[in-house]
Amino acid sequence: MPTIRFVKNLAEIHVEEGATLMTALLKAGLPVASSCHGDGVCAKCRIVILSGSENLSKVESGRTEFCRDRLRIPREVRISCQTRVLGDIVVDAGYW
Repeated sequence: MPTIRFVKNLAEIHVEEGATLMTALLKAGLPVASSCHGDGVCAKCRIVILSGSENLSKVESGRTEFCRDRLRIPREVRISCQTRVLGDIVVDAGYW
């Protein structure tokens, strides 16, 4: 079971492999910004991946990639509703 570690408060949660990052965070009771309800078009749910990016699903093409390009989102930042957790990662959202 993959572990998500939070850099600011040193907490960690265990998540089911293949769950979206957004779903895992919401299940843990953490707030995740979103106005598209997980459709991958607003990019408000972005999370900075500090380590373990190889343990995440690949960036999807289509509207999510268009959104990333339009908003100039750096590669170390992932849109949590479109990112599946496959292994251990360390993250920061900037607001928890």
